[in-house]
Amino acid sequence: MAILLGKNISLRALEPEDLDFLFSAENDEASWEISSTQAPYSKYILKKYIENSHQDIYEAKQYRFVICNTENIAIGMIDLFEFNPQHSRVGVGILIIPTYQGLGYASEALELVIEYSFLYLNVHQIFANITPDNHKSIALFEKFKFQKAGVKKDWIFSKNSFKDEILYQLIKSTDES
Repeated sequence: MAILLGKNISLRALEPEDLDFLFSAENDEASWEISSTQAPYSKYILKKYIENSHQDIYEAKQYRFVICNTENIAIGMIDLFEFNPQHSRVGVGILIIPTYQGLGYASEALELVIEYSFLYLNVHQIFANITPDNHKSIALFEKFKFQKAGVKKDWIFSKNSFKDEILYQLIKSTDES
């Protein structure tokens, strides 16, 4: 199996043709809470982002994969962020557009990114930040043996109130090294 090719999805780099998809996804207010977005992105800014997305993860400390189904339709994104080679860790965040949620795509994408991160980035751990009310994400990450490491109290201010954020970690076992 190719590292970024699953049974029902593939992960690929951002392309100029993704501008409208990215514009729609980034400007969906439903996801602003988890992305810390406070204002809409312009197409100009997103076009510049795509133009610079070729940067190596070691340089940019982040990388965004587009999740495509078998018809090569962009159905979501999975991001690696806060990549820290010194401490051998990387964060992961995932977004599946609502039309394609509940079909197993997030699970397959996360599995591919875990394998990629451990094999190619040689990280020791992968972490995720999830709000306690995001039951689908909690179930997804726990399915892949991410462990709750702690709670950041009142971490996210959204809709005039504070929310906690749970830190989940997947630490590479010594027999995988």
